[in-house]
Amino acid sequence: MKITSRELVLISLFSALTAIGAFVSIPLGPVPITLQTLFVLLSGFLLKPKSAALSQIVYIGIGLVGLPIFSGFTGGLQAVLKPSFGFLIGFVVASIVASSLSKKNRTIAGLFVAGAVATLSMYIIGIPYMAFILNYVMDSGFSFMAILNMGLILFLPGDLLKLATAVYMGNRLSKILQKK
Repeated sequence: MKITSRELVLISLFSALTAIGAFVSIPLGPVPITLQTLFVLLSGFLLKPKSAALSQIVYIGIGLVGLPIFSGFTGGLQAVLKPSFGFLIGFVVASIVASSLSKKNRTIAGLFVAGAVATLSMYIIGIPYMAFILNYVMDSGFSFMAILNMGLILFLPGDLLKLATAVYMGNRLSKILQKK
């Protein structure tokens, strides 16, 4: 994959924005509410699928190396054992999904559908990972409904707001980026 200077700058920008989004954090059980998903969706709306994925892989890689850029100012390999790490893996998939789907339909409705499916993909990866860490690694014994409440239901209102914001910003910014 050949990466242009412009793509490299945008990949780096979205890696940095995802890290900044982690610092805007509201602790709420084992998975905090952050602004990261806003930037994951925007990376998908504004970058090609491979570049969007690379922006999230770079973010995760920098955090796993030890820089404290994950939520709660954490970092390092031990982050793999946090219940929220599955959602970070989901960021990579979600950025690809948002990018692939939004390229086919650049309307507001198209971006909304792409973002909703991308957000769903984060949940599909993050919730089972969270359940595994909580119930098998930490031996917490949470029920399926408790896991859904902690990893999905509490986040739906905020994720809908972040989705709407990402759609608005993605629609506006894509027009600006296409002119350059």
